Amino acid sequence: MINRIKLLFSNNIQEAEGSEIGKLEAASAALLVEAACMDGNFDEKEREKIVSLMQANFGLNNEESETLVNETQSVMEQTGDLYSFTRVIKNRFDQQERIQMIEMLWEVAFADGNVDYYESNLISRIAGLIYVNDIDRGEAKKRVMARLGFV
Repeated sequence: MINRIKLLFSNNIQEAEGSEIGKLEAASAALLVEAACMDGNFDEKEREKIVSLMQANFGLNNEESETLVNETQSVMEQTGDLYSFTRVIKNRFDQQERIQMIEMLWEVAFADGNVDYYESNLISRIAGLIYVNDIDRGEAKKRVMARLGFV
């Protein structure tokens, strides 16, 4: 798994050999890391939240999740390209899974206790790119806030 993750990022995600699940994992991690970095501070709480989300939603173990987050962080520092990652999500996830992706993004945004304007704006842009409407995006945010005790 770790070698496949490195392969996905060493090549273009669209051209990498491997299963569709690997592409989904990498694309999801890329969007989550980008959300964590939007406020200019990728802190340990955000990192732990992403690792936890990758384990819970993709069945990765701790080592695989940590490696994926580290590799993703390196890639996202070099590219601002959301389109290739959102395209994988849009094409491979059904509508409910895309809404779940928005919930994961909100969980990362709330991980440090504060949602920055840039984080909120990024989630809005990603929602548009993966065809999640404003109502579903807002409802996803409300569910996350309730789950995390912000309401």
